[in-house]
Amino acid sequence: MTTPGTIPLDPADIREKRRQNPKMRERDFARIHSIPEAALVAAHIGEGVIRLDCNVARLLEGLPALGEVMALTRNESAVHEKIGTYGGISIGEQTGLVIGDEIDLRVFPPHWRHAFAVSKTGEDGEERHSLQFFDAMGQAVHKVHLRPASDVAAYRDFVMRMTSGDQSQSLAPSILPPPAPRGRPASRGELEESWRALTDTHQFFGMLKRLNLERLEALAMAPRDLAWRLQADSVERMLRGAAEAALPVMAFVGNPGCIQIHSGPIEKIETMGPWLNIFDPSFHLHLRVDQIAELWAVRKPTRDGYVTSVEAYGADRGLIIQFFGVRHEGVDELAGWRSLAEGLPQLEGEPA
Repeated sequence: MTTPGTIPLDPADIREKRRQNPKMRERDFARIHSIPEAALVAAHIGEGVIRLDCNVARLLEGLPALGEVMALTRNESAVHEKIGTYGGISIGEQTGLVIGDEIDLRVFPPHWRHAFAVSKTGEDGEERHSLQFFDAMGQAVHKVHLRPASDVAAYRDFVMRMTSGDQSQSLAPSILPPPAPRGRPASRGELEESWRALTDTHQFFGMLKRLNLERLEALAMAPRDLAWRLQADSVERMLRGAAEAALPVMAFVGNPGCIQIHSGPIEKIETMGPWLNIFDPSFHLHLRVDQIAELWAVRKPTRDGYVTSVEAYGADRGLIIQFFGVRHEGVDELAGWRSLAEGLPQLEGEPA
């Protein structure tokens, strides 16, 4: 549990600084001014922003009525955008699912603490609407942006129903306590035995928790037939290879409160400075390849044989993005995806 701690914030000062930098992206503005992004949003309550009750089940269950929208989930190094409709919603206290034809989410409600409806007038004079959700520290968890085909009347009805009685412009983010001491990390032998006994990829996180191992720590300890380092710049090669072969892929981008998934082919890949981008009709990805500190190929046993992933990690040892070949329960992994992943250049000095 986080320990509440108030950070001095002056909403009027935030608004004035924002007026001086109106075109700067919200996340960049918050970082430069050392404030949580949610504090920037809250400071504009009454000026196009409305605070909503952060009841995750009610929030998500109200989204299908909005029709076509753009769902956005990001972390420090990757932005994942999907255009579609919300559906297949099932929300529990600790976890939840959104499984639609395009929008596919894994949701962790305890991390959703602040919710806002935001309306802005663009340079073209058009009013743009979004729903923005943040964690206890004021970091963005998930956002929903309306599109031309969205039902604006349904959006306004949704906001009216979900409006909070608290419309204060201040926001006191929580401060994370130091991590609890962990138990004895497992040995290499214990890790290998548990890893080879997996029957489903979803068991991997539970295995790490049980063995008191961090994800990267486990990859480094694993036998090289289960996990091996790749050259960090191989992500672009992998994506272009998948596009050229018309291989459908799964791309997972997440933060502590939400994981967003794309499943399908990819087509239009472009680089812009340090950003590697996908610009497809219903899927956009923006990845800071310069922030990839380690890239790994990982094999996990399942009832249907091995499943291969390509996983990128940042300097903080956190997972930035994961890629898999699209597969279905009871069916072998796509041979083309496996060949592509296994053929990526290994890091120099990494054993074959």
